[in-house]
Amino acid sequence: MDGRQGLKCALIMFTFLGLLHLIQAQDQQGFISLDCGLPPNQSPYIEPKTKLNFTSDAGFIQSGKRGRIVDVWEYTYQQYNALRYFPDGTRHCYTLRVNQGINYLIRAGFVYGNYDGLNRHPRFDIYVGTNLWTTVNADTAQDNEIIHMAQSNSLQICLVKTGTTAPFISTLELRPLRNDAYSTQSGSLQLISREYYKQDKDQILRYPDDVYDRQWFLSYIDFDFVFDFDFPHQREINTTLTVNSSNPFDLPKVIARSGATPKNACHPLSIYKYADSPSDNFVFYLHFAELQNLQSNETREFDIIINGNILNSAYSPKKLQIETIFNRSPKKCDGRECGTELVKTGKSTLPPLLNAYEVYNVMEFPYSVTYPADVAALKNIQAAYRLNIISWEGDPCLPEQWKWKYVECNYTTPPRIISLDLSSKALSGVIVPSFQNLTQLQRLDLSNNSLSGSVPEYLATMKSLLIINLSWNKLKGRVPQVLLDRKKNGLQLMMDENPKLCVDDFCKIKNKSILIPVGASIVGLVLIVALLVLFFVFKRKGTQKARNNQPFKSSILTKKRRFTYPEVEAITNNFQRVIGEGGFGIVYHGSLSDTEKVAVKLLSQSPTQGHKQFKEEVELLLRVHHVNLVSLVGYCFEEDHLALVYEYTTNGDLKQHLSGERGGATLSWENRLNIATDIAQGLEYLHTGCRPPMIHRDVKTTNILIDENFQAKLVDFGLARSFPTGNETHMTTIVAGTPGYLDPEYNQTNWLTEKSDVYSFGIVLLEIITTQSVIDQNREKPHIAEWVGFMLTNRGIENIVDPSLAGDYDSSSIWKFIELAVACVNPSSLGRPTMSHVVNELKECLVSENSRKGGTTEMESKSSFEPSMQFAGGVTPVPR
Repeated sequence: MDGRQGLKCALIMFTFLGLLHLIQAQDQQGFISLDCGLPPNQSPYIEPKTKLNFTSDAGFIQSGKRGRIVDVWEYTYQQYNALRYFPDGTRHCYTLRVNQGINYLIRAGFVYGNYDGLNRHPRFDIYVGTNLWTTVNADTAQDNEIIHMAQSNSLQICLVKTGTTAPFISTLELRPLRNDAYSTQSGSLQLISREYYKQDKDQILRYPDDVYDRQWFLSYIDFDFVFDFDFPHQREINTTLTVNSSNPFDLPKVIARSGATPKNACHPLSIYKYADSPSDNFVFYLHFAELQNLQSNETREFDIIINGNILNSAYSPKKLQIETIFNRSPKKCDGRECGTELVKTGKSTLPPLLNAYEVYNVMEFPYSVTYPADVAALKNIQAAYRLNIISWEGDPCLPEQWKWKYVECNYTTPPRIISLDLSSKALSGVIVPSFQNLTQLQRLDLSNNSLSGSVPEYLATMKSLLIINLSWNKLKGRVPQVLLDRKKNGLQLMMDENPKLCVDDFCKIKNKSILIPVGASIVGLVLIVALLVLFFVFKRKGTQKARNNQPFKSSILTKKRRFTYPEVEAITNNFQRVIGEGGFGIVYHGSLSDTEKVAVKLLSQSPTQGHKQFKEEVELLLRVHHVNLVSLVGYCFEEDHLALVYEYTTNGDLKQHLSGERGGATLSWENRLNIATDIAQGLEYLHTGCRPPMIHRDVKTTNILIDENFQAKLVDFGLARSFPTGNETHMTTIVAGTPGYLDPEYNQTNWLTEKSDVYSFGIVLLEIITTQSVIDQNREKPHIAEWVGFMLTNRGIENIVDPSLAGDYDSSSIWKFIELAVACVNPSSLGRPTMSHVVNELKECLVSENSRKGGTTEMESKSSFEPSMQFAGGVTPVPR
């Protein structure tokens, strides 16, 4: 390695050392720790015993009052001393930002402590979203835990009053878990017991010993009532050696080094738990490691029996290596008693051994949540008009008995909002655009408010609307003609008592004195514009004539047209061959002729998609034209039949080539550079060549298609958005994209910029050079950006580059490529390059690689965009 490469290496190492330091400093990444009822001016604080960072819950809930337990009840753990209680209303919900598809440990703590002086222990229910979690009977201090997979990017924990006492809560905590650890066929896991064996300390073990902050309780040694009342029939064994606990469950090391065996080797080691209901289904997670150095004549072997059925026969724990065994099928309890027994086999000379165990009840949550876009629209409306409606917490539609006031729902799956009555709510300002996102709305009542501004034209595009009441407001201007046309076709449109609102030609007469001078000015302006148009038309003809002399690249690109649904069926041979799945439906192979192949993406009938997204994608594809963007051939738009017809690429997608799924030779480094450059150019065109600029929002390897000439094309514009022009630096929108590729800054702030595409493209670059999966829970670091940083710091670049390249690449281009990828995945958008800069850097990589293949000496190629030190101080790009 020469001095220049050494400098580059040191620079990247320094960057990632900073990142790893940040990870260590923020090893509570993803934790939410709320001290409920804590005054905001006392937040945050570090709890002394656990070193957990607790914050006030004030920003997570809109209702409730702060309280504090009496001094005599004061707890060692500070977070249990304050509380929030809810004397008014029925349902009160915390809203927590999570990541869809991730398992979370949710813990809610309750210490009554006679905070109200009534000495009446409250009883109430807790819900996870729309489903009952458990009933709290707060006669003792308690924590309730559940492991639950988030179904959306928002999670609500609700307290529901069921009697005469007020619900309250002391602490609410969320901890992200690995998805490959606590996995069930369905349902969430309610904790029954989590225990470990150790005789020297009687304590609760949690964070920092447990990186997931699970609470482990010391298992009380059972007594053998048959033989001896004075001595336990179990004994502890332990080791001072290191026990490897690096399986998906990541058992705390102090627990891994100790365990229990029966005192009498002939006795089984037993665990018994009692169910609250005959319908309870238990899962036992048993953690084993051999802690003793067995002699040649010693054997430890036992059967693992749950409820009389053998789960594992003749099992022997691994030496100094934790292994976790559990019943994948939940077990019902006979007579409400569930038992696990570890029974020594006849071959074994030693008794059974168990290090720790966990018992959970599998809870089926039958109710879905309301359609997320509807919920987001209502939240935006609530924020825009500062609505303070006490029932507007939790899910708008479910459970049905606590449905939001003034909202009506259609209880399909998922439920949809069909009616919204905000009459007499003191609304002021304009009619905000968020109403149009309630795409199934049938009735909208905004009457008797102080709304101003014009009547928005988008109301006419809301096809489900049957009744609109805008009476008794301060609206002005002319009612859009399209809305009046819909009124003629049956829409009930009420607009009485808006004095400045024009609903017919009368407004022209009333304002005639104003309209005449304005009209004259407009006529003059129209004449000027007409002259300019004529000038540019004649100029364009000359340019177009020159262009017409150039041959078309493909005749298929000249045939953009609207297809009928029978034509789509014919093109796809009745949808015979599936070639993929796009952003909103299945993609089929089709043919316009023997030589002209197409791909046909058919809109799914799922209620989560609709005409609006389809229309947006068609409009976008009709106006973008670039060799590295898949071209639209046509579309079908017939009521329930919506389809996109675009050019077909014969060589699949980039993900298939990197994973080896398509077979054939490994992608060369030159091919990879060309593909990266192609997509960078396509994105650069969207960001700078389109007017207005476009943001793709779903850049990933499965959306990069390869044609017969190995030219790459970006596809799937279903999530794309036009970026506002002018001085705006970002746009605010609901977060959308693919986990792992999603810009962490956008995910946290809802602020979308062109740099969000740059981040996703940086992840693609890391995939291209490593061929690693974006998220792999079995790696040292699950997310590819973290893993690359870890490998660079600990093992060097040779352990990052895809080994199948076998060193056949220019080292200068490799270094530049890595530097560029690191810059693109900077957690701060300010630290990322533009796509124009990315294109230039990739072209330099290509020059270096081509020079090597041409036999010339390696050329100097230094990146002009150094990896920003901001990368080390920003948010770590961990998967959510």
